[in-house]
Amino acid sequence: MIVSLLYRTARALLSVPAVLLRRDTAKDAELLVLRHENAILRRHMKGRVRYEPADRFWLAALSSLIPRGRWAAVFPVTPGTLLAWHRKLIARKWDYTARGSRTGRPPTAAALKNLVLRLADENPRWGHRRIQGEPDRLGHPIAASTVWEILHAAGIDPAPRRSGPTWRDFLTAQAQGILAADFFHIDTAWGKRLYAMAFIEHGTRRLHITGVTAHPTAQWAVQQARNIAADLGERGAGPRFLLRDRDSKYTDAFDAVFTAEDTQVLLSAPRAPRMHAHCERVIGTIRREALDHVLILGENHARKVLTDYQDHYNGHRPHQSRQQLPPSTTEQPATVHDLDDRSLLRTRVLGGIINEYRYDA
Repeated sequence: MIVSLLYRTARALLSVPAVLLRRDTAKDAELLVLRHENAILRRHMKGRVRYEPADRFWLAALSSLIPRGRWAAVFPVTPGTLLAWHRKLIARKWDYTARGSRTGRPPTAAALKNLVLRLADENPRWGHRRIQGEPDRLGHPIAASTVWEILHAAGIDPAPRRSGPTWRDFLTAQAQGILAADFFHIDTAWGKRLYAMAFIEHGTRRLHITGVTAHPTAQWAVQQARNIAADLGERGAGPRFLLRDRDSKYTDAFDAVFTAEDTQVLLSAPRAPRMHAHCERVIGTIRREALDHVLILGENHARKVLTDYQDHYNGHRPHQSRQQLPPSTTEQPATVHDLDDRSLLRTRVLGGIINEYRYDA
């Protein structure tokens, strides 16, 4: 019995290498099959194979388990490609830029860069040190060297007076003291022609329609000058210059009303409407938005229509040159976020020709 047991044990031990050898043989056979399939695919493959990052990872990792001499027979890429993939994997391992642990000086916020560029654009006489002080006063401390770099990168000279004021800047600065005057006509439903006189303040775009008449005489024009002078005097907004054309109804008495208020009268060139552009434009606006849609019946009706439109123009109508503010407003309205919870009210002007909208308080 003991002999039988020893025999069986020896036989079992001797069978282990055979099993292992058969397993290695099977593995080698499988590898040969895979290599042959790989060779067939290479012969029939057209175009370049695109490897995903995961493919590159596994091929590079498996290369460490296979002798270097067998790489050409095993892998579908060259040894140089494998080594390049491996170098990239190692470099990515030590790259901390995407892990939130950035070293060195933090970058300047985009909002702060935009603020610096805006200050430089709106203040051409400011140098980079003067610009540095304004963000600091607003609670955004920034180094003068950083301001210099931002301006230099944007192609802006960090020194003061980068460029002279443009004509637009110059005229905008002078507009606060300019008052312009002009006549315009109104044709009634019965074919009768009426005349109105309009004054426009260049700085605030405030409109003044002082009167309507069928017979615009020089004396009537002088009275309109007195009316506007008194109105501006009450508000303490006396103009430095009065701009008018060369109409014969503007007499020396008309000019004297303004020169008495230390206002210089300026005349536009003959037949040059662009020198009187503000008045020409506001008169066109009055026609397009009001007069072209109403049949005027007489002087009283014309006064009522023009008065209502003047109130709308000065109190509600937005103006592009004033950041969409009406002439009588200087502060931007508060932003409304709960649009669904607010009730929008409409006010009809001139019987609904013009609509004004406001939120219910």
